[in-house]
Amino acid sequence: MSTWLITGASRGFGLEITREALVQGHQVAATARDTAALHAAFPDVGDALLSVPLDVTDERQAHAAVRAAVDRFGGIDVLVNNAGRGVLGAVEEISDGAARSVFDTNVFGSLNVLRAVLPVMRPRRSGHVINISSVGGFTAGSGWGVYAATKFAMEGFSEALQQELAPLGIQVTIVEPGRFRTDFLDASSLHTEETALPDYAASAGATREASAEGNHAQPGDPVKAARIIVGLGQDPAAPLRVQLGADAVARVEAKLDFVRDELAAWRGLSLSTDHDATAA
Repeated sequence: MSTWLITGASRGFGLEITREALVQGHQVAATARDTAALHAAFPDVGDALLSVPLDVTDERQAHAAVRAAVDRFGGIDVLVNNAGRGVLGAVEEISDGAARSVFDTNVFGSLNVLRAVLPVMRPRRSGHVINISSVGGFTAGSGWGVYAATKFAMEGFSEALQQELAPLGIQVTIVEPGRFRTDFLDASSLHTEETALPDYAASAGATREASAEGNHAQPGDPVKAARIIVGLGQDPAAPLRVQLGADAVARVEAKLDFVRDELAAWRGLSLSTDHDATAA
Protein backbone atom coordinates (compact mmCIF):
# COMPACT_ATOMS: atom_id res chain seq x y z
CA MET A 1 0.00 0.00 0.00
CA SER A 2 1.30 3.43 -1.00
CA THR A 3 0.21 6.96 -0.18
CA TRP A 4 -0.69 9.14 -3.14
CA LEU A 5 -1.14 12.91 -3.34
CA ILE A 6 -3.15 13.86 -6.43
CA THR A 7 -3.86 17.43 -7.52
CA GLY A 8 -6.91 18.40 -9.54
CA ALA A 9 -8.66 15.29 -8.23
CA SER A 10 -12.27 16.43 -8.49
CA ARG A 11 -12.75 15.64 -12.18
CA GLY A 12 -11.20 14.25 -15.35
CA PHE A 13 -7.96 12.32 -15.04
CA GLY A 14 -7.52 13.34 -11.42
CA LEU A 15 -10.86 11.85 -10.41
CA GLU A 16 -10.22 8.59 -12.27
CA ILE A 17 -6.68 8.25 -10.90
CA THR A 18 -8.04 8.79 -7.39
CA ARG A 19 -10.71 6.17 -7.95
CA GLU A 20 -8.24 3.61 -9.34
CA ALA A 21 -5.69 4.18 -6.58
CA LEU A 22 -8.38 3.57 -3.97
CA VAL A 23 -9.60 0.44 -5.78
CA GLN A 24 -6.05 -0.89 -5.72
CA GLY A 25 -5.89 -0.40 -1.96
CA HIS A 26 -3.80 2.74 -1.72
CA GLN A 27 -4.25 5.76 0.54
CA VAL A 28 -5.00 8.99 -1.28
CA ALA A 29 -4.74 12.64 -0.36
CA ALA A 30 -6.97 14.06 -3.08
CA THR A 31 -6.77 17.80 -3.59
CA ALA A 32 -9.04 20.19 -5.44
CA ARG A 33 -10.05 23.82 -5.28
CA ASP A 34 -13.55 22.66 -4.34
CA THR A 35 -13.64 19.40 -2.42
CA ALA A 36 -17.44 19.06 -2.60
CA ALA A 37 -17.14 17.06 -5.82
CA LEU A 38 -14.71 14.69 -4.10
CA HIS A 39 -17.11 14.08 -1.22
CA ALA A 40 -19.90 13.42 -3.72
CA ALA A 41 -17.79 11.01 -5.79
CA PHE A 42 -16.36 9.08 -2.82
CA PRO A 43 -18.89 9.10 0.03
CA ASP A 44 -17.96 5.73 1.56
CA VAL A 45 -14.22 5.13 1.29
CA GLY A 46 -13.45 5.68 4.96
CA ASP A 47 -9.98 6.51 6.19
CA ALA A 48 -8.23 5.70 2.90
CA LEU A 49 -9.21 9.06 1.40
CA LEU A 50 -8.29 12.52 2.65
CA SER A 51 -9.92 15.39 0.76
CA VAL A 52 -7.84 18.56 0.94
CA PRO A 53 -8.67 21.98 -0.52
CA LEU A 54 -5.87 23.21 -2.77
CA ASP A 55 -5.48 25.91 -5.36
CA VAL A 56 -2.04 25.03 -6.73
CA THR A 57 -1.30 28.67 -7.50
CA ASP A 58 -1.19 29.29 -3.73
CA GLU A 59 2.12 27.94 -2.41
CA ARG A 60 1.02 28.23 1.21
CA GLN A 61 -1.98 26.03 0.47
CA ALA A 62 0.32 23.51 -1.19
CA HIS A 63 2.46 23.22 1.93
CA ALA A 64 -0.66 22.98 4.10
CA ALA A 65 -2.05 20.18 1.91
CA VAL A 66 1.20 18.24 2.20
CA ARG A 67 1.28 18.68 5.97
CA ALA A 68 -2.29 17.37 6.17
CA ALA A 69 -1.36 14.32 4.09
CA VAL A 70 1.72 13.58 6.18
CA ASP A 71 -0.19 14.06 9.43
CA ARG A 72 -2.86 11.63 8.26
CA PHE A 73 -0.81 9.00 6.43
CA GLY A 74 2.76 9.45 7.64
CA GLY A 75 4.28 10.32 4.27
CA ILE A 76 3.79 10.60 0.52
CA ASP A 77 5.00 7.91 -1.87
CA VAL A 78 3.56 9.12 -5.18
CA LEU A 79 2.77 12.65 -6.31
CA VAL A 80 0.53 13.14 -9.34
CA ASN A 81 0.79 16.71 -10.62
CA ASN A 82 -2.48 16.69 -12.54
CA ALA A 83 -4.13 20.06 -11.87
CA GLY A 84 -4.17 22.13 -15.03
CA ARG A 85 -6.21 24.15 -17.45
CA GLY A 86 -6.18 24.90 -21.16
CA VAL A 87 -6.31 27.93 -23.41
CA LEU A 88 -7.30 27.80 -27.07
CA GLY A 89 -6.48 30.35 -29.74
CA ALA A 90 -3.71 31.41 -32.07
CA VAL A 91 -0.58 32.59 -30.28
CA GLU A 92 -1.19 36.19 -31.33
CA GLU A 93 -4.82 36.01 -30.21
CA ILE A 94 -4.11 34.97 -26.61
CA SER A 95 -4.19 37.92 -24.23
CA ASP A 96 -1.45 38.53 -21.70
CA GLY A 97 -3.84 37.78 -18.85
CA ALA A 98 -4.97 34.48 -20.36
CA ALA A 99 -1.39 33.40 -21.05
CA ARG A 100 -0.23 34.24 -17.54
CA SER A 101 -3.21 32.48 -16.00
CA VAL A 102 -2.54 29.18 -17.73
CA PHE A 103 1.19 29.39 -16.92
CA ASP A 104 0.35 30.14 -13.28
CA THR A 105 -1.61 26.90 -12.98
CA ASN A 106 0.20 24.48 -15.27
CA VAL A 107 3.79 25.53 -14.62
CA PHE A 108 4.13 27.58 -11.45
CA GLY A 109 1.38 25.62 -9.72
CA SER A 110 3.14 22.34 -10.42
CA LEU A 111 6.38 23.82 -9.12
CA ASN A 112 4.60 24.98 -5.95
CA VAL A 113 3.46 21.43 -5.27
CA LEU A 114 6.88 19.97 -6.04
CA ARG A 115 8.54 22.34 -3.57
CA ALA A 116 6.07 21.19 -0.93
CA VAL A 117 6.30 17.44 -1.59
CA LEU A 118 9.98 16.83 -2.32
CA PRO A 119 11.15 17.71 1.22
CA VAL A 120 8.97 14.79 2.36
CA MET A 121 10.37 12.35 -0.23
CA ARG A 122 14.06 13.25 -0.14
CA PRO A 123 14.88 12.17 3.44
CA ARG A 124 13.24 8.79 2.76
CA ARG A 125 15.23 8.37 -0.48
CA SER A 126 12.13 7.07 -2.23
CA GLY A 127 9.11 8.33 -4.10
CA HIS A 128 7.66 8.82 -7.55
CA VAL A 129 6.68 12.09 -9.20
CA ILE A 130 4.19 11.72 -12.06
CA ASN A 131 3.71 14.92 -14.03
CA ILE A 132 0.64 14.89 -16.27
CA SER A 133 1.70 16.68 -19.43
CA SER A 134 0.10 16.22 -22.86
CA VAL A 135 1.16 15.10 -26.30
CA GLY A 136 1.07 18.87 -26.79
CA GLY A 137 4.06 19.02 -24.46
CA PHE A 138 6.13 17.29 -27.15
CA THR A 139 4.59 18.54 -30.38
CA ALA A 140 2.50 21.68 -30.68
CA GLY A 141 -0.39 22.31 -33.05
CA SER A 142 -2.13 25.43 -34.28
CA GLY A 143 -4.50 26.91 -31.74
CA TRP A 144 -2.73 25.23 -28.85
CA GLY A 145 0.55 27.17 -28.88
CA VAL A 146 0.33 28.86 -25.47
CA TYR A 147 -1.10 25.75 -23.79
CA ALA A 148 1.64 23.65 -25.41
CA ALA A 149 4.23 26.12 -24.12
CA THR A 150 3.13 25.37 -20.55
CA LYS A 151 3.49 21.64 -21.14
CA PHE A 152 6.84 22.07 -22.92
CA ALA A 153 7.94 23.92 -19.78
CA MET A 154 6.72 21.08 -17.57
CA GLU A 155 8.58 18.56 -19.68
CA GLY A 156 11.74 20.64 -19.54
CA PHE A 157 11.85 20.88 -15.77
CA SER A 158 10.77 17.23 -15.49
CA GLU A 159 13.74 16.05 -17.56
CA ALA A 160 16.11 17.98 -15.32
CA LEU A 161 14.23 16.85 -12.23
CA GLN A 162 14.66 13.21 -13.23
CA GLN A 163 18.45 13.68 -13.35
CA GLU A 164 18.46 15.52 -10.02
CA LEU A 165 16.24 13.05 -8.16
CA ALA A 166 17.45 9.72 -9.55
CA PRO A 167 20.54 9.68 -7.26
CA LEU A 168 18.14 10.20 -4.34
CA GLY A 169 16.01 7.18 -5.22
CA ILE A 170 13.05 9.22 -6.51
CA GLN A 171 11.53 8.50 -9.91
CA VAL A 172 10.03 11.00 -12.35
CA THR A 173 7.57 10.10 -15.10
CA ILE A 174 6.02 12.44 -17.67
CA VAL A 175 2.65 11.28 -18.98
CA GLU A 176 1.63 12.55 -22.42
CA PRO A 177 -2.05 11.83 -23.08
CA GLY A 178 -3.60 12.39 -26.46
CA ARG A 179 -7.30 13.13 -26.84
CA PHE A 180 -9.28 11.59 -23.99
CA ARG A 181 -12.97 11.73 -23.19
CA THR A 182 -12.73 14.01 -20.17
CA ASP A 183 -14.11 17.49 -19.53
CA PHE A 184 -10.90 19.18 -20.71
CA LEU A 185 -12.66 20.87 -23.64
CA ASP A 186 -15.50 22.12 -21.43
CA ALA A 187 -15.52 25.77 -20.41
CA SER A 188 -14.76 24.70 -16.82
CA SER A 189 -11.29 23.56 -17.90
CA LEU A 190 -10.61 25.36 -21.18
CA HIS A 191 -10.53 29.08 -21.87
CA THR A 192 -11.24 29.82 -25.53
CA GLU A 193 -9.93 33.26 -26.42
CA GLU A 194 -12.70 35.58 -27.59
CA THR A 195 -10.46 37.32 -30.11
CA ALA A 196 -10.57 35.45 -33.43
CA LEU A 197 -8.52 37.08 -36.19
CA PRO A 198 -9.68 36.26 -39.74
CA ASP A 199 -6.12 35.54 -40.91
CA TYR A 200 -6.03 32.48 -38.61
CA ALA A 201 -9.39 31.06 -39.69
CA ALA A 202 -7.80 28.17 -41.59
CA SER A 203 -5.38 27.23 -38.81
CA ALA A 204 -6.31 28.10 -35.22
CA GLY A 205 -9.88 28.80 -36.29
CA ALA A 206 -10.21 25.31 -37.70
CA THR A 207 -8.86 23.92 -34.44
CA ARG A 208 -11.51 25.83 -32.48
CA GLU A 209 -14.26 24.29 -34.62
CA ALA A 210 -12.84 20.77 -34.47
CA SER A 211 -12.43 20.97 -30.69
CA ALA A 212 -16.04 22.03 -30.17
CA GLU A 213 -17.38 19.35 -32.52
CA GLY A 214 -15.24 16.57 -31.03
CA ASN A 215 -15.85 17.30 -27.37
CA HIS A 216 -16.83 14.17 -25.42
CA ALA A 217 -16.23 12.07 -28.54
CA GLN A 218 -12.47 11.71 -28.11
CA PRO A 219 -10.98 8.23 -28.66
CA GLY A 220 -9.18 7.88 -25.33
CA ASP A 221 -10.72 6.14 -22.31
CA PRO A 222 -9.76 7.96 -19.07
CA VAL A 223 -10.53 4.89 -16.95
CA LYS A 224 -7.96 2.85 -18.88
CA ALA A 225 -5.49 5.74 -18.64
CA ALA A 226 -5.95 5.94 -14.87
CA ARG A 227 -5.27 2.22 -14.52
CA ILE A 228 -2.01 2.62 -16.44
CA ILE A 229 -0.94 5.70 -14.46
CA VAL A 230 -1.53 3.99 -11.11
CA GLY A 231 0.44 1.01 -12.39
CA LEU A 232 3.32 3.26 -13.41
CA GLY A 233 3.37 4.73 -9.93
CA GLN A 234 4.24 1.28 -8.57
CA ASP A 235 6.74 0.32 -11.27
CA PRO A 236 10.44 0.74 -10.42
CA ALA A 237 11.20 0.54 -14.16
CA ALA A 238 8.70 3.24 -15.17
CA PRO A 239 9.98 5.37 -18.07
CA LEU A 240 10.75 9.06 -18.01
CA ARG A 241 8.16 9.69 -20.72
CA VAL A 242 5.13 7.68 -21.80
CA GLN A 243 2.43 8.46 -24.36
CA LEU A 244 -1.21 7.44 -23.88
CA GLY A 245 -3.42 6.88 -26.90
CA ALA A 246 -2.80 5.91 -30.50
CA ASP A 247 -3.10 9.55 -31.56
CA ALA A 248 -0.37 10.56 -29.11
CA VAL A 249 1.96 7.83 -30.37
CA ALA A 250 1.37 8.86 -33.99
CA ARG A 251 2.04 12.53 -33.28
CA VAL A 252 5.26 11.80 -31.39
CA GLU A 253 6.49 9.50 -34.14
CA ALA A 254 5.77 12.19 -36.75
CA LYS A 255 7.63 14.82 -34.70
CA LEU A 256 10.66 12.55 -34.28
CA ASP A 257 10.74 11.88 -38.03
CA PHE A 258 10.45 15.61 -38.78
CA VAL A 259 13.25 16.57 -36.38
CA ARG A 260 15.50 13.76 -37.64
CA ASP A 261 15.00 14.75 -41.28
CA GLU A 262 15.46 18.46 -40.63
CA LEU A 263 18.59 17.83 -38.56
CA ALA A 264 20.09 15.76 -41.37
CA ALA A 265 19.23 18.36 -44.02
CA TRP A 266 20.85 21.21 -42.09
CA ARG A 267 23.61 19.28 -40.35
CA GLY A 268 26.44 20.86 -42.34
CA LEU A 269 25.26 24.36 -41.51
CA SER A 270 24.90 23.48 -37.83
CA LEU A 271 28.42 22.06 -37.59
CA SER A 272 29.98 24.97 -39.51
CA THR A 273 29.71 27.33 -36.53
CA ASP A 274 32.39 25.62 -34.41
CA HIS A 275 35.86 27.19 -34.16
CA ASP A 276 38.16 25.80 -36.83
CA ALA A 277 40.49 24.27 -34.26
CA THR A 278 37.55 22.49 -32.64
CA ALA A 279 36.24 21.23 -35.98
CA ALA A 280 39.68 19.90 -36.92
